Amino acid sequence: MKIAIGCDHGGLEHKNAIAEHLKERGFDVKDFGIYEQVSVDYPDIAVKVTGAVTSKECELGILVCGTGIGMSMAANKVKGIRAAACSDHFSAKYTRLHNNANVLCLGGRVIGIGTAIELADLFVDTEFEGGRHQRRIDKITALEE
Repeated sequence: MKIAIGCDHGGLEHKNAIAEHLKERGFDVKDFGIYEQVSVDYPDIAVKVTGAVTSKECELGILVCGTGIGMSMAANKVKGIRAAACSDHFSAKYTRLHNNANVLCLGGRVIGIGTAIELADLFVDTEFEGGRHQRRIDKITALEE
């Protein structure tokens, strides 16, 4: 699986740790930056990661900012993206299982690196359940039209 990842200045350390961990697990990780601690506008990174997901260059995306909220707001403006800001294990698992989220957003100032890695693992390891949940995803998709 190929995973797109990116961050702003609030998530650099977390992004780097998650990317390295996922590579060690055998995932193909495409890093859209940032690469050094400089201030950037999170929508600029969100559009790069979501573009890789919507173009199917990558199957899933992970974005990290200070809270995860700004990245999720920006990402969800892109047609075809279902981004979820998560800070707990249940949400990270069930946003894939029931909501078929394709972008995980994390807060570098909200959760520790260890938790961020665990949430990323849950996100990439969980498959969409389908069934009754597909009807709801179809309704979300219809809102984009």
